[in-house]
Amino acid sequence: MTVRATVRPALLAWARDRSGVSAERLTSKFPALDAWESGARQPTLKQLEAFAAATHTPVGYLFLPEPPEERLPLPDFRTVGDISVGHASPDLLDTVYQCQQRQEWYRGYSQLHGEPPIPFVATLSTNDDVARAAHQMRATLAFDPIERGRTWSDALRRLIGEAEEHGVLVMVSGIVGGNTHRKLDPDEFRGFALSDELAPLIFVNGADTKAAQIFTLAHELAHLWLGQSAVSDADMATTSTNATERWCNQVAAEFLVPVDRLRESDIDLGRLTDELERLAREFKVSTLVALRRIFDADMLTQKEYRTAYAKELDRVRALMGQRASGGGDFYKTQPVRVGKRFARALIESTLEGHTLHRDAFRMLGVKKQGTFRELAHRLGVA
Repeated sequence: MTVRATVRPALLAWARDRSGVSAERLTSKFPALDAWESGARQPTLKQLEAFAAATHTPVGYLFLPEPPEERLPLPDFRTVGDISVGHASPDLLDTVYQCQQRQEWYRGYSQLHGEPPIPFVATLSTNDDVARAAHQMRATLAFDPIERGRTWSDALRRLIGEAEEHGVLVMVSGIVGGNTHRKLDPDEFRGFALSDELAPLIFVNGADTKAAQIFTLAHELAHLWLGQSAVSDADMATTSTNATERWCNQVAAEFLVPVDRLRESDIDLGRLTDELERLAREFKVSTLVALRRIFDADMLTQKEYRTAYAKELDRVRALMGQRASGGGDFYKTQPVRVGKRFARALIESTLEGHTLHRDAFRMLGVKKQGTFRELAHRLGVA
């Protein structure tokens, strides 16, 4: 006997819209979807479970009397133009929830081991001078331009390492958990910060360019110095209407490209594209950030900046197809996805018997004991 699931058609339509998966793709997998949404037919329980998985929806939601109102559990400063986004995809929601679980675990670990609070969290406010705030960040994190390495990847690794050395959990991933079929969209969000005096956490969207990831990390670090959690645009492309986002963008820009250092450079505005490339290589930022800093240094008028920005943005977009693809060695990528500081602590706790292997596997994104042991070996824990 076939068991049908009693589910309201509106819940199915809500799950489809919420998922962002195209109707064509879902219909090819579930030919009766139109009939389900019209109420002409009901799916079987097995079909409903498959539909929930395909739309990244908790199956229990589909039995509710009406669609739930899902809200991000932290301030949302993302905007499109001057309008708040006001919607979070399942990919973003699941990523935030997963990071909150990791943060909660690490907070308990930190308390158990008597670790002191992170000294710089919540030491600044948006009333503080931008240059002074950036100087305070530089005084804590060794990230002078001459220390950033040869490539943007070198610089990103250096800044992540500095942040983690000073107590920040940094996680960089372009997918949801370990699911390579759920790629994160940098146009939806670039990163977020979860402020906490014992377990401050930053997530950076690894689907973005390396230069953008460096700026996002600097931006989210500014949020931690404020002691404020947020999902951010972390983008110099537009001037945010949110005062906190503007301040964090300005601090991140000054932290990465000190305006006094920029003024010391011999910049030939007649060869602007070449100069932007040179500055981007020197400071390990994007050419758009370099252009903005030239404007901030009063080397361009507002009109000149807008014209140059539009031209450079077109050039950057034309080059975006050259972005490197993800993947690679699991034992190199996974510690970056979950954060080396977090991974080492979790593995150590598990080996000492304080954390169940089942819980460690879930938070680390591994399924086999052999994989766990090898990851421990690669991280120098075992």
